[in-house]
Amino acid sequence: MNQDIQRLHVTARYSEAAIFNGVVYLAGMVPECEATDIRSQTADVLHQIDLRLAEAGSDKTRILRTQIYLSDIADIAAMNEVWDAWVVAGSAPPRATVQAALANPAYLIEVVVTAAVKV
Repeated sequence: MNQDIQRLHVTARYSEAAIFNGVVYLAGMVPECEATDIRSQTADVLHQIDLRLAEAGSDKTRILRTQIYLSDIADIAAMNEVWDAWVVAGSAPPRATVQAALANPAYLIEVVVTAAVKV
């Protein structure tokens, strides 16, 4: 059962990633450096995404969809500065950005990514 689904970094509550049918689904990535500003937290989260995608055999040029949750939508311009520097020209994925109450009040951002695995 579920032998064709590969899960990475499995805990009792969630997996950081699942790979199925050539697609990798990342869990919501949150900052590991809580005591920083939106730019630093965004850079931290994007770095984690790079690591998880590489581990799954993908990269940011293969992102199919991104969902960004900000604790305060007023941070969108600063977050976009970091995002725009990170995204590869010509490979910007479909994206939704919304304001949301995040699980930890110290988190300013959470990002969920779905990407194609390299063939």
